[in-house]
Amino acid sequence: MLLNHANPSRDLFDRLAIGLSAICFVHCAASVILVTMLAAAGGALLHPAIHEVGLVLAMVLAIIGLGRGFMQHRRRGPMLLGTLGIAQMAAALSVPHGLWEAGFTMAGVSCVAIAHLLNRKAAPRDL
Repeated sequence: MLLNHANPSRDLFDRLAIGLSAICFVHCAASVILVTMLAAAGGALLHPAIHEVGLVLAMVLAIIGLGRGFMQHRRRGPMLLGTLGIAQMAAALSVPHGLWEAGFTMAGVSCVAIAHLLNRKAAPRDL
């Protein structure tokens, strides 16, 4: 098989088209595999008990981490934001599994994550 390199721009477009076709193939195959895996695991991952256990663990870790940080640096901002987040996470545990629960959870974990970042920033650094 002879390759004709007489027209470099045509060769470039052919290579780009081949590359795009390969990317498309990988994307389609990966999408099918991912959707199949999610469908198989979706029932387990969406079970309310997993959500409840995860939230309780996150709340306990937040209380310990933010509490220890406050004892070191005495800044109220991270503690107040973290407390708001923990309250929202607790609210998620008190409503039925669904849209409200997801909203409280996302708001709560966002507040707690930001509070942890602020907590780390406020912590004194060892020299």
